[in-house]
Amino acid sequence: MKLGIHYANFSHPDWSARLTERLTETARVADQGGVDLLTVMDHWFQMENLGGPPEPMLEGYTTLGYLAAVTERVRLSLLVTGVTYRHPGLLAKTVTTLDVLSGGRAMLGIGAAWYDREHHGLGVPFPSTSERFERLEETLQVVHQMWSDEDGAYAGTHYRLAETVCVPPPVQRPHPPILIGGSGEKKTLRLVAQYADACNLFGESAEVVAHKLDVLRGHCDTLGRDYDEIEKTVIAMGDPLGDPDGFVRDAAAYAALGITLLTTMPSGDDPVAGTTEVCERIVPRLAQLG
Repeated sequence: MKLGIHYANFSHPDWSARLTERLTETARVADQGGVDLLTVMDHWFQMENLGGPPEPMLEGYTTLGYLAAVTERVRLSLLVTGVTYRHPGLLAKTVTTLDVLSGGRAMLGIGAAWYDREHHGLGVPFPSTSERFERLEETLQVVHQMWSDEDGAYAGTHYRLAETVCVPPPVQRPHPPILIGGSGEKKTLRLVAQYADACNLFGESAEVVAHKLDVLRGHCDTLGRDYDEIEKTVIAMGDPLGDPDGFVRDAAAYAALGITLLTTMPSGDDPVAGTTEVCERIVPRLAQLG
């Protein structure tokens, strides 16, 4: 079992003076401490449950580009890119650039988007749920074409591209892994089965995750996709430092279901210290789970 660190909260004490310092040091600790995946959110406004728009939030891909320069081995992704935030051709180019400059460490995490307040606040269109999922599927199609030998036109309902040129190509072959976040059984998990290399599920409980994986397996069977090709990941709900034994027990239950990566947020007011402790106390125990 591998560990991911999701750096979602920038509102630590003295953040106006130390935001960059703390982010940088947390990334370096994670990189050197055995963390497999480092993620940030794709939001313009902070989420309501973390204080909302008055709290600090950095643009995601700019942040990942910065983190690529201060790390060496950890994979980098948004958890997850909102499909409404960028044109799909530009998104493919952005992730490709991250992959090239990081030496092949980029992942495209993507989902249907949900935070209407930041869209309305900054004047970005926020379509209906059904249209967002239509756009998500077309975006996945465009990205796959951009990362293939086919550089011709793409014509969809929502997006039309005259040329899908992407030079230089990504370092990773055939392309950076595509992770779809979310647990929706009818649409999201079907898109995982059809287009993705990985999924990210909410860690509500082992029983809930087991059910979602059964649904994913059913979509794979319907589409003729090899279920075992898909990396299964979970975003944990518990605090690994508040209850290390319980966290590892939950991780073992997820591992038994085929989950290979568990993502958690740094806890407490000091993300550097929290990540350091997680690397020292939790990462070795997860590695023993296989």
